Amino acid sequence: MSVIQSIQEKYAKLMAVIIALALILFVVMLAFENGGSLFRGSNSRDIGTVNGKTIEFDSFEKKKEAAKAQLEQQYGGSMPGLEEQAVNQAWSQEVAGVVLAGELDKLGMAIGKNELGDILYGANPPQDLKQQFTDSTGRYNAVMAKQQVDQMLKSASAEQKMQFSAYIEQLELYRLNEKYTSLLSNSINYPKWLVEKQIADNSQLANVSMVREFYTSIADSSVKITDADIADYISKHKKQFKQEETRGIAYVNFSALPTTNDTAAAKDKLLKLKPELDSTKNLKQFLETQANNKFYDGYINGKTIQVPMKDSIFAQPVGTTYGPYLDGGSFSLAKLTGIRQQPDTVTVRHILVGLTISDPQSGQSIPIRDSATAYKLADSIRNAIAQGSSFDTLLQKFSTDQGSIANGGKYEKVTAGRMVSEFNDFIFANPVGAKGIVKTEFGTHYIEILSTTGSSPAYRVAYLTQPIEASSETDAAAVNEANLFAGKARNQKEFDAAIATLKAEGKVKAFASDITPNASQIPGLGASRAFVRDIYAADLGDVLAPQRVGENYVVAIVTEVNEKGTQSTAKARLSVEPLLRNRKKAEAITQKIGTVTTLDAVAAKLGKTIEVADSIRMQNNTSPVLAGESAVIGAAFNPENKGKVVTTPIYGSNGVYVIRVDNVSATTVSATLAEQRQARTQQAKMSSMYPQAALMEAADIKDNRGKVY
Repeated sequence: MSVIQSIQEKYAKLMAVIIALALILFVVMLAFENGGSLFRGSNSRDIGTVNGKTIEFDSFEKKKEAAKAQLEQQYGGSMPGLEEQAVNQAWSQEVAGVVLAGELDKLGMAIGKNELGDILYGANPPQDLKQQFTDSTGRYNAVMAKQQVDQMLKSASAEQKMQFSAYIEQLELYRLNEKYTSLLSNSINYPKWLVEKQIADNSQLANVSMVREFYTSIADSSVKITDADIADYISKHKKQFKQEETRGIAYVNFSALPTTNDTAAAKDKLLKLKPELDSTKNLKQFLETQANNKFYDGYINGKTIQVPMKDSIFAQPVGTTYGPYLDGGSFSLAKLTGIRQQPDTVTVRHILVGLTISDPQSGQSIPIRDSATAYKLADSIRNAIAQGSSFDTLLQKFSTDQGSIANGGKYEKVTAGRMVSEFNDFIFANPVGAKGIVKTEFGTHYIEILSTTGSSPAYRVAYLTQPIEASSETDAAAVNEANLFAGKARNQKEFDAAIATLKAEGKVKAFASDITPNASQIPGLGASRAFVRDIYAADLGDVLAPQRVGENYVVAIVTEVNEKGTQSTAKARLSVEPLLRNRKKAEAITQKIGTVTTLDAVAAKLGKTIEVADSIRMQNNTSPVLAGESAVIGAAFNPENKGKVVTTPIYGSNGVYVIRVDNVSATTVSATLAEQRQARTQQAKMSSMYPQAALMEAADIKDNRGKVY
């Protein structure tokens, strides 16, 4: 025991130091895993910076969620790519706000309390408020709008108030942007002397004689363009070769689509459910248990129903089931539950006593009454109208269906199936002039049927569907095939060799380029934000682990890594090489011409004839001989070439030209100086309407969205 105690005492300090060092190493490793920011105090979850201002994750996330809610309201729910769209929208607004705020701060522009009131309730209110609070005469009811907004804010949650504040910020930013844009456009002046010069230039008409040699006379293979040539061109034209960060991949797909066995299994599953569908007394409940929640328990005119095999479905006796039949990627059963004759369209007007009102900013519903209270109020409205009260007055006072208020509560030429089933059944089953109260999921409606058009058979059909989906065995087979390929393809050489062995199976190497850090869609593959993150986590030449994208498992290799900045010579070669090749061809043609004396001498050296181009104008040139040859047209009107026997060789777009200016004369121009000046001033003002692009191009922007989302 004393020996152990002695060791403990002797090495206690050493062990403490070792443990402390281990803890420090662990913390430092964590810091580097999170972006290496331990000693710099930065946050790896920051979305980016704009002109030195940090866009923090928490505040940005709230704006992204608000944008997402607006988009969901606009599209009627979630959809693929909506998250990316919301992120991009919030980012654009944030960047535009920061760069604009810098300019506004320099100018001292701001929005006061009175002006904010004018924005919301003045002559030009926001479109959403204007749409909700415009009466039947087309007049915006600012008083009602303010009352509703005030009422909403009194009962709103903290989150709803925050959303409304964000909405106000957007409106203020929009107004400030209008002010800034107006300042720019109203300061534009198109000088008189410049218009006079342009009119004089455009009035000139030139005739020239020329000899030309096309670049196609020299074979492309005889002209070599080196990387040094391209690098030199890029260095002299850097602005043309700016690029954002992108990556490219080569990849091969391994399909996980349903097999014939999977198709047969889906059909068999539906057939087993057919007896229960035939016998059930509660269709809605049965369909809900089978995850078919879109059962529409109403009649729809046959001509508007668009499903496969509809003629066969309509021809069967009421109460029987047709199918299974293929409908897109599913098998379906269709049970005909009713047939009747009804109008093709119905025009109605209604007053909705709703259970909720919509938050003007987020579109979220705020409860205002229960179902029983709504029914009592609707019944009172019916009695009041029966006793002579004005429908329009009661509509303005009580209806919560803001979409129909501006039209006097009317829905015109409604087709069956457009409304919820309870509303649909009332208006299509009753005659013109009928009035009544109908309860729906939105509240209680007082409805009047105003008119109908046409008449045709209508059908009530219940559908039970079974998607054709890949089984776990099918999916596992695709995963296994992709893993086997990835195991053989650990670099570019092995990747290409492995694909070559799969050619007999129809597998080919495909490519996707220009993949941005924030992309969620990959060209040719589909949506997969996770896959894009993997691509950016890899290095050039890395082979990625199999990733599910759509209906395929994908094995990819990173073939391009393009950093933000100036394009590499390899990237720029595609666009630069033809230009430099033509330049070298032009130099060779010029050497062949030698010293220029007369057009006849040039024609003899090149073995060409002298051509004529007449009626040439500086702008809007109509001469087919010189189409696209701006350098040659410029030379025709250059005062230095007037009176010359012949020009030196001109390097054009399509070849080398030597010209003689035979005549330049002035013609009349129909437009007056005042008209042209006004038109050019208006064009310049239109160009100044969108200054954000110039401001953002000049801004210092660091975008980290791809590392966070």
